[in-house]
Amino acid sequence: MRKITIFLHDNVMLSSLAIPLDVFNAAGVFWNMLNEKAPTPFFDVKTASFDGQPVKTYFGHELKPDASIQDSADSDTIIIPPSDADETLAPDVLSWLMQSHEKGAHIASFCLGTFLLAQTGLLDNKSATTHWGYLNRFRKQYPRVNVKPHKLITDEGDLFTAGGANAGGDLALYLIAKYAGKEAAFQTARIMVMDMDRKSQSPYLLLRFEKAHGDQDVLNIQNWLEKNFHDEIKVNLLADKAGMSRRTFERRFKNATGDSPLRYLQRIRIENAKQLLEKGGKTFDEITYMVGYEDSSTFSRIFKKTTGLSPNLYRKKYSFAA
Repeated sequence: MRKITIFLHDNVMLSSLAIPLDVFNAAGVFWNMLNEKAPTPFFDVKTASFDGQPVKTYFGHELKPDASIQDSADSDTIIIPPSDADETLAPDVLSWLMQSHEKGAHIASFCLGTFLLAQTGLLDNKSATTHWGYLNRFRKQYPRVNVKPHKLITDEGDLFTAGGANAGGDLALYLIAKYAGKEAAFQTARIMVMDMDRKSQSPYLLLRFEKAHGDQDVLNIQNWLEKNFHDEIKVNLLADKAGMSRRTFERRFKNATGDSPLRYLQRIRIENAKQLLEKGGKTFDEITYMVGYEDSSTFSRIFKKTTGLSPNLYRKKYSFAA
């Protein structure tokens, strides 16, 4: 059986730990039991803390691990669940992760656990994802990592990352399929009543603009765009407002925000459209006009490309209107 170690650390989210722990343990067990067959577990799953001592969850619950990292040197896969983004791993933990990887172990993280994995340097020049609310911070702290904000899961062969806290379940199913086959993953998903078709965290993304960049001229344009996004806006107009040439303005805007001016404007419009769809009471044609587009078909394609859902599906899934 493949040996999976889930690393326990202070401030871990209890649900984020429990979901992959149960999903891995359920693989080959519950489905067989339901079909009156002998359980055939695919994985030997253990939890390990730095020294084998209990840790405290984010909300103060005490968790006792199965082992210490010193007793987990033969791990085939190490899972790093989320913690506080400010947490710094001890040198011995970093060494354990890096040495395990050198010996052939796979390492996976999800949500803010990707901050911890990135501390090893193993993600440098590789793709990764994390919780959508911390993307800007992650990019600043780890500029060498190729962040994929819309991806729910990234796969670099022996390094895996996943999005938000509950994406630990998606990650577990993904790894079950990788290690034990798609049928095993499908059976586990059915018995645990889980979806297997989640590919993106785009529908959950809330617009978070980079404003702590120190460029006051660019910040003024950002604030102006957020108030006037529904107007017809050209880059030359924005450059004139900023008192710069177009070329200089586009360079400074991209350096400060990470987006081109037009992409930034598009993101503002999409976020406002999402809010209007959630509130209800407006047709998509009306919403298209309200956010500054004229052709609803064009805007619908842009909306779907960005969020992963058509406007109608987004409304059905997230509308809170009575």
